[in-house]
Amino acid sequence: QVQLVESGGGLVQAGGSLSLFCAASGRTSSTNAMGWFRRAPRKEREVVAVISWSGANTYYANSVKGRLTISRDNAKNTVYLQMNSLIPEDTAVYYCAAASIYSITSTRYDYWGQGTQVTVSS
Repeated sequence: QVQLVESGGGLVQAGGSLSLFCAASGRTSSTNAMGWFRRAPRKEREVVAVISWSGANTYYANSVKGRLTISRDNAKNTVYLQMNSLIPEDTAVYYCAAASIYSITSTRYDYWGQGTQVTVSS
């Protein structure tokens, strides 16, 4: 089992920045791939960014490219999401997830955090 705990969400004005953190514990050998997903009100859950174990492979949704950056520190079992130039459309609950195989498909992720709210005001 892997436990994931997100933190760092909050309220920010458009154009501002936030940093999200995801701390993993337990069987961290199952965290080959780590991803950030989000669910906005009245919308389906969508992938935001994914990173492989080494960090050599990353994926970003088109809507966040150039504004959000995913990274990880395996020594600290932590994944980060740096969010810059935020826009109201980024408002959502952000979830951290772990998978044993690199994938951008949410169904491949076995472990999920509880989510952290990000609200961007206009």
